[in-house]
Amino acid sequence: MGLVYRYLGEYLKALDYYQQALDIHKQVGNKAGVGITLNNIGLVYRLKGEYPKALDYYQQALAIHKQVEDKAGVGITLNNIGAVYSHLGEYKKALDYYQQALDIHKQVGNKASVGTTLNNIGEVYNSLGEYPKALDYYQQALAIHKQVGNKLMEGTTLHNIGLVYENLGEYTLSLDYYQKSLAIKKQIGDKVGEGTTLNSIGEVYNNLGEYPKALDYYQQALAIHKQVGDKLMEGTTLNNIGGVYNSLGEYTLSLDYYQQALAIVKQIDYKAGEGKTLNNIGALYNTINKYPEAEKNLFAAIKILESLRPGLTDDQKISIFETQAHTYRHLQIALIAQNKTTEALEISERGRARALIELLSSKFNPNQLSNIKPPNIEQIKQIAQQQKATFVEYSVIDKSQLYIWVIKPTGEVTFKQVDIKSLDTPLAELVKNSRVSIGARGINVEPTKPVNQKQNLQKLHEILIKPIASHLPTNPDDRVIFIPHESLFLVPFSALMDASGKYLIEKHTVMSAPAIQVLELTNKNNTAKLNLNSLQPKDFLIVGNPTMPIVGIPPAQLPPLPGAETEAKAIAKLFNTTSFTGNQATKSTVLQKISSARVIHFATHGLLDGKDFGERTPGAIALAPDTRFNKADQLSNVNEGLLKTTEIIDLKLNADLIVLSACDTGRGQITGDGVIGLSRSLITAGASSVIVSLWKIPDDSTSDLMSEFYRQWEKTGDKAASLRNAMLKTMKTHPEPIHWAAFTLIGEAE
Repeated sequence: MGLVYRYLGEYLKALDYYQQALDIHKQVGNKAGVGITLNNIGLVYRLKGEYPKALDYYQQALAIHKQVEDKAGVGITLNNIGAVYSHLGEYKKALDYYQQALDIHKQVGNKASVGTTLNNIGEVYNSLGEYPKALDYYQQALAIHKQVGNKLMEGTTLHNIGLVYENLGEYTLSLDYYQKSLAIKKQIGDKVGEGTTLNSIGEVYNNLGEYPKALDYYQQALAIHKQVGDKLMEGTTLNNIGGVYNSLGEYTLSLDYYQQALAIVKQIDYKAGEGKTLNNIGALYNTINKYPEAEKNLFAAIKILESLRPGLTDDQKISIFETQAHTYRHLQIALIAQNKTTEALEISERGRARALIELLSSKFNPNQLSNIKPPNIEQIKQIAQQQKATFVEYSVIDKSQLYIWVIKPTGEVTFKQVDIKSLDTPLAELVKNSRVSIGARGINVEPTKPVNQKQNLQKLHEILIKPIASHLPTNPDDRVIFIPHESLFLVPFSALMDASGKYLIEKHTVMSAPAIQVLELTNKNNTAKLNLNSLQPKDFLIVGNPTMPIVGIPPAQLPPLPGAETEAKAIAKLFNTTSFTGNQATKSTVLQKISSARVIHFATHGLLDGKDFGERTPGAIALAPDTRFNKADQLSNVNEGLLKTTEIIDLKLNADLIVLSACDTGRGQITGDGVIGLSRSLITAGASSVIVSLWKIPDDSTSDLMSEFYRQWEKTGDKAASLRNAMLKTMKTHPEPIHWAAFTLIGEAE
């Protein structure tokens, strides 16, 4: 009877019956019954949002299930504990408990529970923004629910699939799943689930701008949440109603609903909901120009959102940050409006490359991870001084404003704001067109209209460089390190052209980095400054034109790169060492030598995608397969010979420099954590600096540029200056930017 009232959302009645049941089980010594009922009481408190109470009952239940060796009960209770941690935003703990539960459900053959836990794991990945993973778990769960006839969970999982499609912006598909879910929930009398799905349908109509429809569904949902005492969903729906009134410009009403929502999510300790609502309140205050109030709420939101990230894996930190990045942008707006430009710079830094910084820190000092804090303005100035460089940090604010900070090694900080909403061509498209005009065609880089190279490069210079040009160093040997944001990671800064037709590389020594704090960490890893002339032949690993692997669908062998072989042999000759080419350049040979090498040079194909060879993180270096193959046997050898980013990240490298003289090696998935691809994985693995390319590079001119780079580096010991000089020399024989502007140095210059 308690169970029936729980499904009906009548939680007080459910608790009353469970308590009566518990007393009788104890009286007659039915320990198994005591464990089951304690678990059920915990479930009611979880649904009420009383998480500490829920955990207490679950832990009591778990102890009894273990005592009486009720494995099925142990599995169910572990699943329920995972659900509490999921609601609290402790996603790593949630996944740990769910995995334990899943293993036990499978072991005891409890199919229905397997389906439930698979659904719950999907919910965690959805919260982390890992939508393909979430869908995979939901589909597995749905198949099981249908097979065992679990209508309740079938309705729940259909709803969750709808939620993923909503997050992906596929609203028609999303509504279809929500309506299927709603029909099942009404059919079986699942009032709690009905309220949840009505709220989600309201969200879709809100996203489509159909505000009256959205409000109607939200009000229906809210009535049910209150009726059944579902506090979590009551807070969520109040927040959503606030969002509709915000969109309608009814700010007082909007704020009232947000405040009601905030009170509830605080009461039930729903951290993710609290962070989201505080963000919404802060953004609203920005809209009505109440910037101090916006600042206060957005700082509070960031504090909560950051508390959700510890303990997650690297890719989970990246994906969850994608759902949080807008809060950092809103706070920068609030600070800039109050002329707090250095505080806004601190927030800009705080909102970029956090996962990479934590990953680097854990590699250098595993015990100090909790002490890694975003840099304050004094630390940012110190890093500029330490790098002997001028930093230029960009922040793209909602396609309307571009914030630019210039931090000189002297400690002087300048801020400029550029209006980009009035551009004829949106900034991201302008970046794309500039690359196309250079000849850097590739994946998703096709021109939308005829483009003019000079015009595009000058327009980008006008937006990105001209506002700060007077604050850049006048000595061309002084370093300028660009910290891009969003689409600006694809900008060929060296090739930007001023009004007089001069390229930026002719005036400045150019480098880049995903965040200022990353440079502090690569500098710590660069304790012994390298003297090229003192290196032994064994300190070099030089690879050129390996026997190419077979990749892709349908499988095809990558074309050979004869110019890359010439390049590798010329560089090896320069340092009196050997190069690995053809069949010698196998993956196993490279892995054997890579950890001890101080200078590593890959002249081969770089692969941009990860999904083509079964990896979530994009990027791979093409090497010779270790197994010989022929055309008839090629299917079993697809992807053999690829050194993938996921493998690189786990290496322990001692390299002062890794050069990826290959196509697109500086590209990848652009996120709030920077570019997720080869450059990031190499720096994480321990490289002090990397040189990567932003497009498909020509074979011959690249060979000339790289040989010149090493000759310069041998003379000067300065990688940044050497790359600049090599570009300037290549420019004389190959004047078009496609031949010399693709490469960028990330990390340490010396």
